[in-house]
Amino acid sequence: MAIYAVGDIQGCYHELEQMLQLIQFDKKNDQLWLVGDLVNRGADSLSVLRLVKSMGDSAITVLGNHDLHLLAVAAGVAELHHSDTLDEILAAPDRDELLNWLRHQRMLHVQGNYVLLHAGLLPEWSVQQAQQLAHEVEQVLRGADYITFLEKMYGNTPHQWGASLKGYSRLRVITNALTRMRICTLQGEMQFKFKGESDDVPEGYLPWFDVPQRASADSIVIFGHWSALSLIVKPNVIALDTGCLWGGQLTAIRLDDRKLFQVKCTKQTTKKEWQ
Repeated sequence: MAIYAVGDIQGCYHELEQMLQLIQFDKKNDQLWLVGDLVNRGADSLSVLRLVKSMGDSAITVLGNHDLHLLAVAAGVAELHHSDTLDEILAAPDRDELLNWLRHQRMLHVQGNYVLLHAGLLPEWSVQQAQQLAHEVEQVLRGADYITFLEKMYGNTPHQWGASLKGYSRLRVITNALTRMRICTLQGEMQFKFKGESDDVPEGYLPWFDVPQRASADSIVIFGHWSALSLIVKPNVIALDTGCLWGGQLTAIRLDDRKLFQVKCTKQTTKKEWQ
């Protein structure tokens, strides 16, 4: 069995189809790992959701910030942004089935020494702790009161983790780290405004994966979310958001030998438009 990890799709359905053909994906024997942000800003988010859902256990996806945004809009607790491309999903006859499926996806996936997530891990979190914290959010998202969580999840505070955090403040920090974080301080204080290249990180901050002695450093973390970072393949870090949405590539990596596969995006969009 081959496992292929794929970067942010964000509604780029045709590129996903081309990628599956390029890697000669075998649904019966292979597995597709998706770093989240299946939807939004691209041309055909509805087809992406339908395809990934149809793949069953051969596709493992974690939730990204755009996926959560879709759930919040559908629940009536968030407004559509001018650049959103979610109307087709919201009007689809199978809307409820697709949204229910999305709501039951993981926040984080651990398999062997690999960790799959959308954005990042706070430096003090071990993989085991992160898995437990992600499960807290998953339980609420799958529960009867999930709409209240979706309403309360927005906001940039608290800026960092604390074991004493409770309720929606606790869930918000976990969600922000796993789906929005790019940079933090040595003490794990997150900052969400910065979206640029790693060389331009504000003083006092680091890319989360460069914080010395982070507790998850012994695992191989696979993530997306940070397109300005582009492709990174290091012994313990694999960053796969190569900006398909704005004219870059959709990137996949076969985990057993780290062979890369890329599909050129057919839609040219400027970074400013989709950020």
